[in-house]
Amino acid sequence: MINFKGHRFEKTIILLCVRWYLAYPLSYRNLAEMMEERGVEVDPSNIYRWVRKFTPQLEAAFRKGKKRSVGKSWRMDETYIQVKGQWKYLYRAVDKEGQTIDFLLTARRDKKAAQRFFKKAVGQHGLPEKVTIDKSGANTAALEALQEETGQTIEIRQIKYLNNLVEQDHRAIKRIVRPMLGFKSFDSARCTLRGIELMHMIKKGQMVAAGGQKLSAAGQFYSLAA
Repeated sequence: MINFKGHRFEKTIILLCVRWYLAYPLSYRNLAEMMEERGVEVDPSNIYRWVRKFTPQLEAAFRKGKKRSVGKSWRMDETYIQVKGQWKYLYRAVDKEGQTIDFLLTARRDKKAAQRFFKKAVGQHGLPEKVTIDKSGANTAALEALQEETGQTIEIRQIKYLNNLVEQDHRAIKRIVRPMLGFKSFDSARCTLRGIELMHMIKKGQMVAAGGQKLSAAGQFYSLAA
């Protein structure tokens, strides 16, 4: 259970602001204006702090037994995210059904970064049977190192059209990020992206609702705080 004690605003207001920010292409100022129209005066800086504080907890709750299992055929790719005026790299992978496997924001695009991504993904879902990547030598080297480390064979495919699935999936994340006009710090970017990816997974039906409940995407998000 997430603790909301010590906050001047009610839990429902906090979660509403956090969800809207993560689910829709809005700025903190946009949200503050929307809340004011509803009779709630909240400073944009308060919403920023709520996102930073509660997003990691909500995403961790999702990963702890609430995320549906994914397939063993992965499509992996990187996209660009601007942080302090510089481009950073968001590694992402989906299975052949388009379900998100994992993601990782890194400062560099190299073998070490790719290895970190695969270690994180494998830690959550186990080893894949096959992985489709681009022509990146770094990604190939990371997969070869993973095979050597685990002693398991992974089919590596470098077929452009098969990776269209993950490239198209990037768009849902970039659509939310664009109005933010770039992140001011790496930690802020990493935290916010965890929440955006969380909402994206919920919308794709990747959350197992407690007791088999039929909940909306909003309801599923709020249930993570229960």
